[in-house]
Amino acid sequence: DHYIERASRKHTLVQLRRWLATDQPVIIDIGCSNGLMLKSLLNEFPSGAIIGADYVCGLLETLAQRLEGVPLLQFDLTSCPLPDDSVDAVVLLNVLEHIERDDAALAQVARILKPTGIAIIEVPAGHHLYDIYDKVLLHHRRYSMQDLLDKVSSAGLQVLEKSHLGFFVYPPFWAVKKRNQRYLVESQAIQEKMVSRTIKTARSHPRLHKVMEVEARLRKLVYYPLGIRCLVTCRPVR
Repeated sequence: DHYIERASRKHTLVQLRRWLATDQPVIIDIGCSNGLMLKSLLNEFPSGAIIGADYVCGLLETLAQRLEGVPLLQFDLTSCPLPDDSVDAVVLLNVLEHIERDDAALAQVARILKPTGIAIIEVPAGHHLYDIYDKVLLHHRRYSMQDLLDKVSSAGLQVLEKSHLGFFVYPPFWAVKKRNQRYLVESQAIQEKMVSRTIKTARSHPRLHKVMEVEARLRKLVYYPLGIRCLVTCRPVR
């Protein structure tokens, strides 16, 4: 129920509703993790074919017990087994930063999308803000928007929309990330303990949900040049 995660899922649904070219889409959520995005997709597109995928088998085994009847696939995105032109939409939220060869992963996304298909991509923003949180969560990198746009274009994907998530909460986020960078010299055990404590004590607040709702409404009118995450919606160039 964290305000950023809820806003992320809502943004994804908005983009899918806007750009999908069919009422019965095949949608794959790659990096489906805890299944919250999958549940949103199932509710939003009851006539569609919704598929979950992840690299971590244990997550899928746990998820399979909660989402009976939903196909769940385990694979490495850089060698995706799905056939060419097979899905209408790829949802890729906070996945690319975990993949060393993110260029190869994006090439696979472009390959499996139908010509009218779309990809909703979200990655952590601010390449200069890499800290202990990113290190412990096994992020290879954070991105600038231009980094992401260049990689998307090189993979054969055309950008339909771009923006940032968390523009209005960026200043305190920036301050925390800069503070956390001081602890990159600490031992792995200390870093893991600090990050675990931060995750466990993280709290959401109704006011922050309202802030994100206002941000979403204004995103239709303005481009946010900064934020916690980069948002890109794209489709393959055929």
